[in-house]
Amino acid sequence: MRNKIMGALLLVTVLAAMEGTIVSTAVPRITSDLSGIELVSWVYAIYMLATAVSAPIYGKLADLFGRKKVMLTGIVIFLAGSALCGLAQSMGQLILFRAIQGLGAGAVMPVTMTIIGDLYTETKDRAKAQGWISAVWGVAGVLGPLMGGFLVDTLSWRYIFFLNIPFGLVAFIMLAANYKEDIEKVKPYIDYKGAAIFSVGTIAFLYALLQGSQSQEWGSPVIIGLFLFTLIAYIGFYGVERRSPEPLIPLHLFSNRNISLINLLTLLVGGVVISITVYLPIWSQGVMSKSATEAGFVLMPMPVCWTLGAILSGQLVERMKPNWIITLGTGIVTAASLFMFSLTADSPSAFIYMATGMVGLGMGLITPIFMLTIQSSVQQKERGVAVALNTFTNTFSQTLGSAIFGTIFNLTLLSEAKKKGEGDLNFNASFSEGHVPADKLSEMHGILASAVHAIHGGMLLAAGLSFAVSFALIKRRKSKSQEYQYLKHG
Repeated sequence: MRNKIMGALLLVTVLAAMEGTIVSTAVPRITSDLSGIELVSWVYAIYMLATAVSAPIYGKLADLFGRKKVMLTGIVIFLAGSALCGLAQSMGQLILFRAIQGLGAGAVMPVTMTIIGDLYTETKDRAKAQGWISAVWGVAGVLGPLMGGFLVDTLSWRYIFFLNIPFGLVAFIMLAANYKEDIEKVKPYIDYKGAAIFSVGTIAFLYALLQGSQSQEWGSPVIIGLFLFTLIAYIGFYGVERRSPEPLIPLHLFSNRNISLINLLTLLVGGVVISITVYLPIWSQGVMSKSATEAGFVLMPMPVCWTLGAILSGQLVERMKPNWIITLGTGIVTAASLFMFSLTADSPSAFIYMATGMVGLGMGLITPIFMLTIQSSVQQKERGVAVALNTFTNTFSQTLGSAIFGTIFNLTLLSEAKKKGEGDLNFNASFSEGHVPADKLSEMHGILASAVHAIHGGMLLAAGLSFAVSFALIKRRKSKSQEYQYLKHG
């Protein structure tokens, strides 16, 4: 019975995870059929926004109404969004339907991890199960673009969405038939006001970050206004949650030392991952003069080693304390970041593959332990919202990291170009001879190298901070009553 439930969770997780990457190879065909290439970034962004905003809400609902009802509802919404995406007739429709898809996907990660926490009471079993879920996300990073390209070439881009329906239905039926849970019959209080304020405030904040990172016009009245609105909304949210008998996000979670440290670590290492994903291909093409295909391959070791690290993490938890595994993982990520910071145009490709693989290995080791620590640090009735808060932090870290590193990259690019008197260079051009005048090509490579090197410096800082923070988990205070089973196993 438990294996069938785990199989259903793995299946629905891989569908939600692949939706974040499978669209990438289909974009040219989608824009050809639907037009609106200027809106293409929102095909990605709206999915992320909807997932981030809905995750804490689903986590709280899972604590109130039970994991099964909320998970099945999320699957239905996700499949409805998938079907609508496949039927979209315009870019505007596709963006709207991707939002519906994201609202469904927002239930998958937090509720899946919560169900695992309920199913597996032994630390080592729980760690192994969460390791497999984490491995699925790594596999999706590899399979998503490959599967998307295959479906686009052989059938139609619409099938990247239609493919979800049969597999999603199988997962739905398996969960509905096999997952049983005991729910206390009480009349729940739903924090509608808190949910509404949190949603609009978060949407405004993430939208401001996305717009700012794209336009780099951080001083514009619109972006400043959105940040001010976010501040007012979150202040109002704090006031509502203090008075609510059943708050959307219990404020005492922020005083739980383990949870606060894990969320801080999630924020830091999320920035490391997004910096590699976005800027390493730019380094490969713009500095090392590799082709687009070769640039894509430099990222391949990360999801592969992430999968291996997640599986290894489940084995190590029987031999090492969980907090030491986190320190080991963040140490590996920091070492990889140091290698990245030392890159030059003459660095061998094997050096880059090793560094990206190390990042994946470190992330694979720590991700399941993050979930293990969170679930063991709260009572069962708050496990859903605690996991969902970490899921939100993970998504938020990607948006925040993109905005910060995008600003660093653009400012460094502009500064270096002005220093060398090359302010008229077109950095949107292909970085190869024939597309850029030969006398400008070396200057372009040098300027890009400086800009990406600055990114690698920021990446090293974030990784180093995560390594330092990991020691706070080891030296944690042991007197706090809310830090439950983790005190026995950590």
